[in-house]
Amino acid sequence: MYDARYLIISLGNPFAKYKSLHSAGHFAINGLPRVLNLPAFREAKYGKQRCQVSEGDKYTLIQSPTFMNVSGPFVLQAFKEACERHTRRTLGLLVVHDEMTRDFGAVRIEPWTRSSRGHNGMKSVKEHLNSESYPDVEFARISIGIGRPRSKKPQDVADYVLADLSQQQRDFLENDAPAQVGVRLSELAYHWENKWLRRLQRAVMFEKPSVVKALLNPSAVATTPSETTSKGTTTK
Repeated sequence: MYDARYLIISLGNPFAKYKSLHSAGHFAINGLPRVLNLPAFREAKYGKQRCQVSEGDKYTLIQSPTFMNVSGPFVLQAFKEACERHTRRTLGLLVVHDEMTRDFGAVRIEPWTRSSRGHNGMKSVKEHLNSESYPDVEFARISIGIGRPRSKKPQDVADYVLADLSQQQRDFLENDAPAQVGVRLSELAYHWENKWLRRLQRAVMFEKPSVVKALLNPSAVATTPSETTSKGTTTK
């Protein structure tokens, strides 16, 4: 029936060197293998780059190896590779990232279409990956609240997100955040499966055999979505 596969990509700066609030997404999925009973992260090639990957039958977790502000090209390449490995009708893409507009510790599902609100990582991703070109893929974001400094001066904001973590911040990001991301992932999976079931029920009710076939056997349906250029425009 509904055979979903989830590509989960965290944004941040290269994790081995930059362990700060700006890499909260990396922290969150770094502990996700133990929550989802997946293999430990290992270095592998995905999206044409060497990166940290944990892959099971249902989930593929990837830590983006690029700097935050240029996340888009890697996410696009990793997504296209996942599309080649799995049928698009059963693929869901989730991007996990830090979020200054949320209080520290708040882990929330965010609509893909929500404004980037100054988050340069998500801005880069959305400039390169046009979700409308892939109507059979589910897209969502999971944000990790990091709070924000009182000052809105760009340098003060940069210092805040790149500063060394306090022990309390590190404890949350390493221990609590992965569990909360796991809960949000379960909520999304439930929502997406119900959405699929409603589509199937409508197709049966209105006697649309081609739609039923596509939903039950998506690999039998060949589709070629338009792709995005580096500026986010679509081409055929």
